[in-house]
Amino acid sequence: MNILVISLRYLGDVLLTTPLIRALKRAHPEAAIDALVFAGTEGMLEGNADVRAVLAVESKPRLWRRYDLAVVAGTGDRPHVYGWLAAPRRAGLLPPEWSKRWWKRLLVRQGVVSPEREARLEAFAKLARAMELEWQPKIIAPGAGMTSAAWRPLLGFNPYAERYAVIHIAPRFRYKRWHAEGWRALIVWLRAQGLPVVLTGGPGEEERGYVQSVLAGSGTRVIDLAGRLRFGQVADLLRRAAVYIGPDTATTHLAAACATPTVALFGPTDPRLWGPQPAAGLERPYEKVAALQKRGNVVLVQEPSQACVPCQLEGCERHRESHSDCLDAMQAERVIEAVRARLHAAP
Repeated sequence: MNILVISLRYLGDVLLTTPLIRALKRAHPEAAIDALVFAGTEGMLEGNADVRAVLAVESKPRLWRRYDLAVVAGTGDRPHVYGWLAAPRRAGLLPPEWSKRWWKRLLVRQGVVSPEREARLEAFAKLARAMELEWQPKIIAPGAGMTSAAWRPLLGFNPYAERYAVIHIAPRFRYKRWHAEGWRALIVWLRAQGLPVVLTGGPGEEERGYVQSVLAGSGTRVIDLAGRLRFGQVADLLRRAAVYIGPDTATTHLAAACATPTVALFGPTDPRLWGPQPAAGLERPYEKVAALQKRGNVVLVQEPSQACVPCQLEGCERHRESHSDCLDAMQAERVIEAVRARLHAAP
């Protein structure tokens, strides 16, 4: 059997499909499973033993009836059309609106409605049950098999022998950013604890500009690997880190999945929908808002003084380049205290 899993969204969404792919592989151990994703998100499946090949839609792969089963891990029009092209048998998520759902329902043998305000892993769990698959909500992080010798020229030290912190300053969208003063204070505090600070991030010009503005005012040295690592390498780096701190971004979900002691800074985003999944699973759901929530290896920090948190909107100005008052009001001392607790709790 040849199976195609279609996930045409962001990096974090591709990472969240890995429990669904694992469920398919367990049910069909001899099957060959491919994934169809957007270019730039393939790295979330690097080294995944359940996946034969990762295809990017931009490369226009040959799909017509190449597969026996297509699993559509989204509710959009485009992934459902690709599913129809790829396989005679299909299963997938369906939008809640009847006007958008009716024709997609005709295309799938097993389909489950995924409301907008539903955690994506919950939707995948429903889809797995509809397909009679055994479901375990464990995310499979990528990997690159990096050795200490491969890390040394990048880090200047052996990550297998030394403790270090990883931070992710710049999310893809402005409205998820914490303020520069907070990052500077955190970097200074981490260095005072004797921890080398390693920076991850994307290569985008605006992201790099923000990072450089933060670092220019910190007055202390960090190891800047932003834009230089594949996601499999980032995951290898995270697995050995003493602590990771980052905003609502794909790397934060990756750190949680790697069992790294993780401090996640959340603003407008509802953690009930998009809170990072701890490596051992979510023992109880996240609350809508709390100053600090501990779940497994994850500590999630919010700003409850803002009555609108979480608004689940794109910042205070309702666009991706907006500021967010809730993140601007989050004090560095609160974040540092959460990091301190994670460092003391971690082995």
